[in-house]
Amino acid sequence: MFKLRETLEKSPDMMRDVYCNTLMELAETDPRICALDADLVSSSGMKPFFRAYPDRAINCGVQEANMIGVAAGLSATGKIPFAHSFGIFATRRACDQIFMSAAYAKLNVRIVGSDPGVTAAYNGGTHMPFEDMGVLRSIPQITLLEPTDPVMLEELVRKLTEVYGVYYIRMARKNVAGIYEKGSSFTIGRGNLLKDGSDVTLIASGIMVAEALKAREVLASEGISAKVVDMFTWKPVDSELIARCAAETGAFVTAENHNTVGGLGSAVTEAVCATCPVPVEMVGTHDRFGQVGTEDFLREEYKLTAGEIAAAARRVLARKAK
Repeated sequence: MFKLRETLEKSPDMMRDVYCNTLMELAETDPRICALDADLVSSSGMKPFFRAYPDRAINCGVQEANMIGVAAGLSATGKIPFAHSFGIFATRRACDQIFMSAAYAKLNVRIVGSDPGVTAAYNGGTHMPFEDMGVLRSIPQITLLEPTDPVMLEELVRKLTEVYGVYYIRMARKNVAGIYEKGSSFTIGRGNLLKDGSDVTLIASGIMVAEALKAREVLASEGISAKVVDMFTWKPVDSELIARCAAETGAFVTAENHNTVGGLGSAVTEAVCATCPVPVEMVGTHDRFGQVGTEDFLREEYKLTAGEIAAAARRVLARKAK
């Protein structure tokens, strides 16, 4: 069960700090947990873990593909490796190793890709993953997660010590909007219906969940009733919830900090077309590369805003009415 925070404000807890602190707490009682990094120990906030557990912490250097191979080897010995790099390098650069060494070998590996989409900000287009989830979606039996806020991140990291398989966690590094109250729990593979509504469903993930909640308020002022769903698991996507929302509202808007090609919008439309076809509008980066800028500038540049979600809802409702 989960409970929403009353206000949409930035969480005081940085995502990378929650990631590190949670792994440290788990490692205290579980000797299987180990951490790997691709020369980003400081950026990932993992220095405390490396100091506390030097025998279970490996800086693989700028060798992301090799890092996945090392993680796979550790898994084969019974360890639970969490391997981190910036999302762009953890996925594109290491895709074949994720496929062959981890997934095809049926091992137990967690890959953490940080700075998704526009949250890469000043690191620019070379470090700005708009396609990381799309790259990995086609790998059989992999699970793709985008924790929404620090509360969800902590809970999911804990859950990932209790399951088996290859998991990719798409994680902002710094402060994001706090959506959930502490003590909330989440089920991998199940979306969260945050707000009910009858006219349109807004399905969002990551930083776009807060924007979808804001868009709902804008639409409400116009007499439009919108459901809001946090689809934090992209694969396997929650087809059952998607079908139910399609039947109840008859129109969807998806919102992602990712390329709409192969991303959340693609996953949702694949599911809805197989169950209860309805018109869908997608908010995201439409087949574009990244660039340098502040996160606020980039959100406006790529139209990752509440205003764009509301505009997409109006468009999809016009299509629904035909």
